[in-house]
Amino acid sequence: MEEQDYTRRSQRPQKRRMRKGRALFTLLLLCVIVIAGYSVMQYRSGLKLASDTKVNQEDFAGDTVKGDVENYLLLGIDTRGEEKSRTDTMMVLSWNKKTNDVKLASLMRDIYADIPGYKSYKLNTAYYLGGVQLLKDTIGNMFGLPIHHYAIIDFKNFESLVDILAPNGVEIDVDKDMSENIGVSLKQGVQNLNGKELLGFARFRHDAEGDFGRVARQQKVIEALKNEVLSPQNMLNIPKFVGAAQGYITTDYSSAGEIQQVLKMVSKGKVKLEKTTIPIEGSYSFRNISGVGDSIIIDVEKNKEFLSNFLGISLE
Repeated sequence: MEEQDYTRRSQRPQKRRMRKGRALFTLLLLCVIVIAGYSVMQYRSGLKLASDTKVNQEDFAGDTVKGDVENYLLLGIDTRGEEKSRTDTMMVLSWNKKTNDVKLASLMRDIYADIPGYKSYKLNTAYYLGGVQLLKDTIGNMFGLPIHHYAIIDFKNFESLVDILAPNGVEIDVDKDMSENIGVSLKQGVQNLNGKELLGFARFRHDAEGDFGRVARQQKVIEALKNEVLSPQNMLNIPKFVGAAQGYITTDYSSAGEIQQVLKMVSKGKVKLEKTTIPIEGSYSFRNISGVGDSIIIDVEKNKEFLSNFLGISLE
């Protein structure tokens, strides 16, 4: 009799532990369901918000990926409701999938370039004449740089994406007072900028540095946005941001492919971003060309050699 009582008493703690274990598992399962449901709802909200807003997708024949490095042509345009536009921002983002190193090379829009099938003109005119494919071919012919994918965003859509990702603004150290032709007035100093203000900061060029200063600010903005995407405080905004990005950004990737590539990059840990500008210092001169305007004449071979070393790939 005493032995039976002892057995019952010894089983009680075990049953309690089992009940606690089931309760904890149920709680965790509910948390996962709630988070998943929230993420799906926010993702769909972002998709709906960005419906019918992106630049039309274009035919694009990217280069074949060889090795661990993939290069993405990133373009920012100001359509203003027009069918054709020039690219205001041109960058090549290079991702080493093995090391997770990310490198960003900005291309000055006034580089004087040979455009296949047309006369020589400013580099950003290639997009106006033949879209992303002609711009890709122009860059490839000039530097031997393989371009595997592209992404285009209109500036108005950029503003909206920033506000979704960082509702409280993106912290930027504004290097000087600026207002001319950017649609906003900014004061010097560290401050949180909303989408419209951040775009204005990135586009400002009415100072002694001109377009070179603008490119430096664009790179500063990319760095700040990378930090916002990886910031824990913005985790709840990411699903809506990803959904909206699929509507606001035009790319040769499928929707699933876009998400997969971003997740691959982020899942590998901290993303280090190295930046440069083409042309490099000491490799260019300015010239006013009839019918073209003020242009940047570059030493192609010197910049090609630098790009090869910077990106860690051989250029043809």
